[in-house]
Amino acid sequence: MSTADTKALLFDVFGTVVDWRNSIIREGEWLNRSRDLDVDWARFADRWRGMYQPAMEQVRSGARPWTVLDALHRESLDVLIQEFGLQDLDDKERDHLNRVWHRLDPWPDSVAGLNRLKRRFIIAPLSNGNVSLLVNMARYAGLPWDLVLGAEIAGHYKPQPEAYLTAARLLDLPPARCMMVAAHNDDLQAAARLGFATAFIARPTEHGPGQQKDLAPTGDWDCTVISLDELADVLGAE
Repeated sequence: MSTADTKALLFDVFGTVVDWRNSIIREGEWLNRSRDLDVDWARFADRWRGMYQPAMEQVRSGARPWTVLDALHRESLDVLIQEFGLQDLDDKERDHLNRVWHRLDPWPDSVAGLNRLKRRFIIAPLSNGNVSLLVNMARYAGLPWDLVLGAEIAGHYKPQPEAYLTAARLLDLPPARCMMVAAHNDDLQAAARLGFATAFIARPTEHGPGQQKDLAPTGDWDCTVISLDELADVLGAE
């Protein structure tokens, strides 16, 4: 493939760059130990993430006004607190738990791969996360973004076209000079429809050992890799 015209790499973040599931399990198990709890945090993480798309769809459909992801996560958490018997957590503990999404660990290849790619391309998140969440995550995980494009800048959640097109417009680039990098085929499909180049990175354990989707590319993406280091190799980054 020719990448001569590619100027910017725009990244999905949750699952593509950071390991949300194991990060939530890690913090939850610490809470189990500190509070003498017996919560199944793998199931908790899966339930929380399972509420992600339905919550955003309420915003996308116009059923509710624009609401940032931190607030949507907190509403979902309040439901799960009842479901998992965590009513004894005080407000400070609930807020800290909700901000686990700000403290997600990168995949082992992410930081080195991004640093290599940054030497050749503009790199930025194109995520449904809000700006403060993505900035805090970048500082926690050492993600070397050139800029942070949070969802509230566009006022739309992926896969709405405005989410992708706003990122390209802010970079003063046509979509064809931007490459969407994601571990999710539906994200790449939405970007490709708008003229973006696409790169699929396999993250077969994002959803744990029982993952059933996004195990392989399902479209004719421009690039398919198993790590960000491999992407850097393919794209000719040093």
